[in-house]
Amino acid sequence: MLGVGFDELAELALSAPAGSGGLVLLPYFDGERTPNLPNATGSLHGITRANYTPANIARSAYEGMLCGLADAVDALVDVGVKPGRIMLVGGAAANSAVAQVAATLFDAPIEIPTPGEYVADGAARQAAWAISGAGAPPSWNLGAAGSRYEAAPIASVRAAYAAARDRFTQ
Repeated sequence: MLGVGFDELAELALSAPAGSGGLVLLPYFDGERTPNLPNATGSLHGITRANYTPANIARSAYEGMLCGLADAVDALVDVGVKPGRIMLVGGAAANSAVAQVAATLFDAPIEIPTPGEYVADGAARQAAWAISGAGAPPSWNLGAAGSRYEAAPIASVRAAYAAARDRFTQ
């Protein structure tokens, strides 16, 4: 939509203020899992002449995607799981804006380990634990430390996303 590549999209997003000038993207492009909305479609909320800029649109895309993930983490917190860190792996972790924006949305440090097969390693660790019947998971090399991002969460961004999400789901 913006006619830019991934690196330019990251630069645009990081040039916009947190909160995207009031734009909120609900990225339910192919339905959504949290909340369970299998037939949902994406929507952009809060558009004004002043905030409808490429930078704010780019930032709202990152914030929308990450707020959806933060909602999923909130569901874990609601059942007593408090994350000590958020690890970003895979293709999005290579994008410079993802971790920087994530640090403003999650109440835990953001870590990007050195590249590796973390999803497969995690599945193997879970399988080994299940097969062993032990009370605790087996010790496992989690890979070398990479980058770490920490910032104070900006509650207003999550609140704007929640308001748009709640309007959408009602």
